[in-house]
Amino acid sequence: MKRLSFFTPAVLALAIAALPLSAFAHKAWLMPSQTVIAGEDPWITVDAAVSNDLFYFNHVPLRLDNVVISAPDGSRVEAQNSATGKYRSVFDVQLKQAGTYKIGVVNDYAIASWDVNGQRKRWRGTPQALATEVPKDAQKLEIGQSLSRVETFVTNGSPNDTALKPSGDGLELVPVTHPNDLFAGEEAKFRFQIDGKPAAGLAVEIIRGGTRYRNAQDEIKLTTDANGEFSVKWPEAGMYWLNASSEDDKATVPQAKQRRLGYVATLEVLPQ
Repeated sequence: MKRLSFFTPAVLALAIAALPLSAFAHKAWLMPSQTVIAGEDPWITVDAAVSNDLFYFNHVPLRLDNVVISAPDGSRVEAQNSATGKYRSVFDVQLKQAGTYKIGVVNDYAIASWDVNGQRKRWRGTPQALATEVPKDAQKLEIGQSLSRVETFVTNGSPNDTALKPSGDGLELVPVTHPNDLFAGEEAKFRFQIDGKPAAGLAVEIIRGGTRYRNAQDEIKLTTDANGEFSVKWPEAGMYWLNASSEDDKATVPQAKQRRLGYVATLEVLPQ
């Protein structure tokens, strides 16, 4: 996939601030208390943070303004008992239905920068707020778009795939192997799509948690094929952070000429 490089430094800085910080030391993530659970009307708790180490609270909380939870039948579920502290956010999810839930934070921001008396001013907000909060006649005005997803998956009882269907908007992971059916030593396959089409040639990075206790990140680096697919053989059990990003010129924000896409997932790999 062709990676465009027309972000200016000012707009790129704002785009980075709005994304899961995939290529940098700080990494955004969601961590469910369990990924596989069974019972009548069970609950889980989800931690949300941006941290230096996977998966520890040592930088800033991940904001919960745009939490999106898809139930096994495709309906939306509201997060419960949400709170944000100094280093992490937290919320509960009641799993009333049997099947697989997709839990995510989906951020779609407009980003802008312009000059005021020789000083560079930067702004980030919703596309709707762009028209009222950013001067249309600003000097050297630059506008872009940042669309990112941070996700995890939880199954109550038997898994299904209704909640896993992509929306067709931005960069999305489409599991070929079910995300709650991952085992050490086995191979799993996934597909990335951009706006519903295969994301070919996309760089994918996978890192096992516990980086605080080892000297190397031990990244697994992969590239999607012509169908947007890639396979990974899990080296050992544990929680894994999966990340990909891309840039293109298909922004939907008015006046924006560039769009930056980001995706992060937290996956649990179980022992054999």
